[in-house]
Amino acid sequence: MGSFSIWHWLVVLVIVLLVFGTKKLKNIGSDLGGAVKGFKDGMKDGSADAPEAPAQQVTNNNAQAEKPTIDVEARHKS
Repeated sequence: MGSFSIWHWLVVLVIVLLVFGTKKLKNIGSDLGGAVKGFKDGMKDGSADAPEAPAQQVTNNNAQAEKPTIDVEARHKS
């Protein structure tokens, strides 16, 4: 058992090259690299666009003074 030797990995590499071809593997590598770069750029832009502090709510004290407050006692059903 154990790990594979260098010869095992070379045989796997040759089989992959024969099945997919070098051009297709090159395209897959460049597409994967572009996706990783896009992801990193998106993470940078996402952190820059996030607001640092939430906006504070502005209340109108005059509007609250005109409305009466009703005190209610809540009771639980037993």
